[in-house]
Amino acid sequence: MPGGGRTVYVAGAGIAGLTLALALAKFGATVVVLERNDGIQEVGAGLQVSPNARRVLNQLGLDRQIASRSFEPEGIDLYGFGVATPVVTLRLGAAVRSRFGVPYAVMHRADLADVLYRACRRFANIDVVFGVKSFDAASHARGISVSLEEARGRTRNVRAFAFVGADGVNSATRLGLLDGPKAEIHNRVAWRTLLDLDALGTHVAKDRTSVLFGPGFHAVCYPLPHRGKLNVVLFAATPKRATAQPPAAPSLGRPPDARFAAILAAAGDSWTYWPLATVSLDDWHRGGIGVIGDAAHAMLPFQAQGAAMSIEDAAILAPLLMTEPRAERAFERFVALRRPRVDRVMQVSARNGTAFHLGWPLDKARDAVLRLEGPEGHLKRLAWLYGYDAAPDIELKAPTRPPSAPHVEREHRH
Repeated sequence: MPGGGRTVYVAGAGIAGLTLALALAKFGATVVVLERNDGIQEVGAGLQVSPNARRVLNQLGLDRQIASRSFEPEGIDLYGFGVATPVVTLRLGAAVRSRFGVPYAVMHRADLADVLYRACRRFANIDVVFGVKSFDAASHARGISVSLEEARGRTRNVRAFAFVGADGVNSATRLGLLDGPKAEIHNRVAWRTLLDLDALGTHVAKDRTSVLFGPGFHAVCYPLPHRGKLNVVLFAATPKRATAQPPAAPSLGRPPDARFAAILAAAGDSWTYWPLATVSLDDWHRGGIGVIGDAAHAMLPFQAQGAAMSIEDAAILAPLLMTEPRAERAFERFVALRRPRVDRVMQVSARNGTAFHLGWPLDKARDAVLRLEGPEGHLKRLAWLYGYDAAPDIELKAPTRPPSAPHVEREHRH
């Protein structure tokens, strides 16, 4: 098998890192994933698994597991501010399956991370090391030298074919190994909460996603039946006066309409506060050390593609690392393939953020365009995004732990 026997170190046991580990393991690589926490910790709440991401996950053999812990909305209700009925309901469900061959689903971030981690544990050639205090890496002519300090002061000094930072928006790989910039904090916040499924009554449908537009803010709600919860994210401007202690609940800056009022009342002080940040990095790699996902290109969340882009990154990079003679060349090809697409998604996300927060009278023009586009216009408009196949024809088998052998914990818990 091309590239078999190569060792790749991956920083970060999140969605990007675990997806990459699986994709590499299927090509026969030895993968060591470094995680600073003591276990899998996916912060946040829900995420949307669009067809371009689901296609990769299915090719990694996770279709059944994802289906059992996700939900396929029948559509997306788009509500204008103060409007009783949806401006339009965008069709998902069967319409997405028919057009793209795979579903559009929503699920909890922690559930997706757990599915990926459980899949990784079935591979003898994936080792997840928790409790890593620090790491360093340097490129040499014959590969990468990696040093790390684990919990209780244990150290390792090893060689690898490549080192990949999948360690998120505040990536230590980007900052420490690539001398990259800090993430740019924007003047908007994502307020997140999980409510009981019936908490909003008839204000939102229980078989669809609801997007509620407002002047300077918007909310996204969708059911997570597997958890018996309704995921709610409210995007709004940050308070003018920055404080060390974030406020307990969002302030919309004007009286809410009935739906927003119902959300605020039901959520109370259960919100978590996440400032929105983006990353703009000129060089995604240096030699055989590179970054993927949010570590390379964190984007605004207004096309719900952050996780999907990370999953695509993993699917594209894995075969390159296993077939190119040098890791540096693999990263060069990866950047050439990924940057134009990622840049386009980032631009669409930023434009959506503007459109979603329009006030009167521009919001009326936006709503008119949405009505004119119709219930399936978005599927045509986003075909370039949802129809993309990042990892065609993966038909590789990898060594797994023998079923009869006693299970040995590989994650070095401390």
